[in-house]
Amino acid sequence: MGLPDASALPGVPAIPPGPASAVVRVAPAGAWPGFDLPELWRYRGLLFFLVWREIKVRYAQTVLGAAWAILQPLLTTVVFTVIFGRFARLPSDGVPYPLFSLAALVPWTYFNTAVSGASNSLTANTSLVTKVYFPRLVIPGAAVLAALLDLAVSIVALLVLMLFYHAAPRPAAVVLVPVSVLMMVLTAAGMGFWLAALNIQYRDVKYVVPFLLQLWMFASPVVYPLSLVPDRYRLAYSLNPLAGAIAGFRSALLGAGGPTGVEFGVSLGMACLIFVGGAAYFRRTERVFADVA
Repeated sequence: MGLPDASALPGVPAIPPGPASAVVRVAPAGAWPGFDLPELWRYRGLLFFLVWREIKVRYAQTVLGAAWAILQPLLTTVVFTVIFGRFARLPSDGVPYPLFSLAALVPWTYFNTAVSGASNSLTANTSLVTKVYFPRLVIPGAAVLAALLDLAVSIVALLVLMLFYHAAPRPAAVVLVPVSVLMMVLTAAGMGFWLAALNIQYRDVKYVVPFLLQLWMFASPVVYPLSLVPDRYRLAYSLNPLAGAIAGFRSALLGAGGPTGVEFGVSLGMACLIFVGGAAYFRRTERVFADVA
C-alpha cells in the first residue's frame, strides 16, 4: 500500500505543478577547448577574492608589509649602480645610473613576482583544484593581478627619485606607460599559464623558473640601455616582449633611448602571442589537473 499524496492530507496546501525541468547536456571538452568568456565573467567575484587573499597572505606577519615592494627594487638598484654603473661603467643614455636602473627594475620586479606567483599558484591551491569546479584560469590570473599593487607602490618610489634628480616624464608617458604595463601583464599572465600548467604535472618546473627568470633579466634591457644592442639585431631582440615593455616604460618616463614604433609593435605582438598560447595550453591540460594535483 503506497503512501498518500502529501497535498491530499488535511491542512496541507496543494502544490501547483512546476515548469518542466531543463535538460542539461554534459559533454567532454574538445582536445583544444575554447575560451568561455561569459563563464569567466560569472566567476569575477572569485577572481577578486583570490586577488585580495593573495595580497593579504603575501605580507601577513611581516614587520614592513608593503614596504618590501619599495625596498626590493631600491636595494637592487644600489647593487646594480655599484657593479654596473661604477665598476663596469655601462652607458645609461645620459640618465643618472641609479634612476636609469630603478626605472627598469620597477617593471622587471613586477614581472618576476607575477610569473613566480602564477607558476606556483595551482600547486599552492590543490584543495580548490580537486574539490570544486570553477575556471582554473582565475588562479594564476589572481597572482598576476595581485602583483600590480606592488607595481603601483614601487612606481611612487620611482617618481620620488625622479623628483630628486629633477627629471620629468615625457608627455608620451600618458600612453606609453599604460601600454607598457599592459604588455608586461599579458606576458606575465601567458608565461604564468604555461608554467602553472607544467608545474602541476612536472614538479621540476619550480626549480627551473628562478633560473629562467634570471636569464630573462639579462636578456632584457634592465642593466644596459637598448641603444647598446647593434642595429642589425634590434628587430630580433624585440621578439622579447620585455625589451619593448621595459625600454618603452623607461623612455616614456626618463626620455632615454626607447624602441622604434616597429620594435614596440613587435614586442606587443609577441606579448599577445604568449598570452594566447599560454591560455590555450592551460585550457588544453586543465582536464588532468585534478588527477595529478
